[in-house]
Amino acid sequence: VQLQASGGGLVQAGGSLRLSCAVSGFSLDDLPIGWFRQAPGKEREGVSCISAKDDNTAYADSVKGRFIISRDNAKNTVYLQMNSLKSEDTGVYYCAADTLVIPGICSRQAYEYDYWGQGTLVTVSS
Repeated sequence: VQLQASGGGLVQAGGSLRLSCAVSGFSLDDLPIGWFRQAPGKEREGVSCISAKDDNTAYADSVKGRFIISRDNAKNTVYLQMNSLKSEDTGVYYCAADTLVIPGICSRQAYEYDYWGQGTLVTVSS
C-alpha cells in the first residue's frame, strides 16, 4: 500500500484548504484511513479517520465542525476539507492506512496504522 498526501500550503486564518490522499496498491474501500498532524515540538495527533466500507467518521474535538473527511473510491482518494482554519492547525499532515478492518470502526491512534504517506505542510497565518 502506498499513500501520497497533497494539498497543503499557506493560508490565512479563517481560510480553507482541501488535502488529498491518493492510495495505491490496495482497494480504498477496504481500508480505514486516518489523517494525522504534527506541529513543531508536539506529538503526532489523530485529526480524523474514516472507516472501511460504511464510511463512519471520527474527529478530534479541536477540529469537529470545521473539518470533513470523505473518500472517493473511484479515484482511490481520501480528502480532508479544512474550513475556518486557525493558527493552531499549522503542522505537517499525514494520511495513513490501517489494514485491520473492523466494520464501522476507525481509529485516531497512530500506532494502529500500518502505512503512511510522506506528509504535506499546512501553515495558517494569523
